[in-house]
Amino acid sequence: MRTLHVSLFLTLMVVAVVGCAGCGDSKEQAGSACTMASQCYPLVPNPSTIHGMVVCLTQYQGGYCTHTCAADTDCCAINGECRTGFKQVCSPFENQPTTYCFLSCEAADIAAAPNGGVTDPNAFCQRFGGPSMSCRSTGGGSANRHFCG
Repeated sequence: MRTLHVSLFLTLMVVAVVGCAGCGDSKEQAGSACTMASQCYPLVPNPSTIHGMVVCLTQYQGGYCTHTCAADTDCCAINGECRTGFKQVCSPFENQPTTYCFLSCEAADIAAAPNGGVTDPNAFCQRFGGPSMSCRSTGGGSANRHFCG
């Protein structure tokens, strides 16, 4: 019986590690490093259920897993899409017409998050987005938002 438990534990550990290949240093699937969209959202059993088209923003250094959206409610809309439960925002990236989901580092969203007392936007991004992330502007013109990138 003990051997069965150890075997099951090891199997689950392998699945967890392999299942997140391509997740980069991001703790969220949005923002994970990528070179192509097929590397994004590995923890979603059926990525076709995501509200929008999954993309890898390759113009972002190291790539940035995300998906298209029409509103904030399209982000984290299905089970398994978001791992931390932190708010994501829908915004254009670098003044492009298409909008994408990004891990928010806006002050109100940080304050509402289970942030462990972290209120500084850059510290929030590094702790909950990934060690190489900082809070930056999406560059979306009048629809500009702040995100961990």
